[in-house]
Amino acid sequence: MNTLIAKKAPSFTSSAVLNGKDIVHNFTLEQFKGSQYVLLFFYPKDFTFVCPTEIYAFQEKIKEFESRNVQIIAISTDTEQSHWTWLQMPKEKGGILGVTYPIVSDVNKTISHNYGVLSGDWICNHNHEEWKATGELIAYRGLFLIDKEGIIRHLLINDFPLGRNVNEAIRMIDALQYYEKKGEVCPANWTKGKRAIKANHSGIIDYFSSNSK
Repeated sequence: MNTLIAKKAPSFTSSAVLNGKDIVHNFTLEQFKGSQYVLLFFYPKDFTFVCPTEIYAFQEKIKEFESRNVQIIAISTDTEQSHWTWLQMPKEKGGILGVTYPIVSDVNKTISHNYGVLSGDWICNHNHEEWKATGELIAYRGLFLIDKEGIIRHLLINDFPLGRNVNEAIRMIDALQYYEKKGEVCPANWTKGKRAIKANHSGIIDYFSSNSK
């Protein structure tokens, strides 16, 4: 499968729930191009177990994302009505009340397919008379960091049982923004405020102490 890294993020227009309560039918990815970074993450299903832990984990760090000019967007293959209902339920009852970032409906499964995170497959019988789905056609736990020009700079795809690390997502945002600002690359386990790497005029790689602010 071809990777989406360094390529334009597939565009979409779909229904979504905004601010935990408002259903809109023309939510687009393009609206953020040129002005904000986007952290787009897919999750398998509403009303499940691992998914709300991730959804709340991103919400708990919302101020950190906002301070970095990052818009969080969540997507699953559920309907916008399912999203809305889940958003009205309190956490202690299994809901995600209090989540404010957009949650997009991919009920036609085209967004998940275009981002390469749709599980299952379609098969046709030997007479080409009947199509059947193999496995559930829902999204794996995909995460995509999209820069202000609409280019995917980082992606991560987990199988269903494996929840993601929100702090790692923030680290990758910091690394991208540091590189864009300083032109210096970030080595393994780099975090904001630590050493970065640059090549001098002779092509030799130098470590150096840097202030990442």
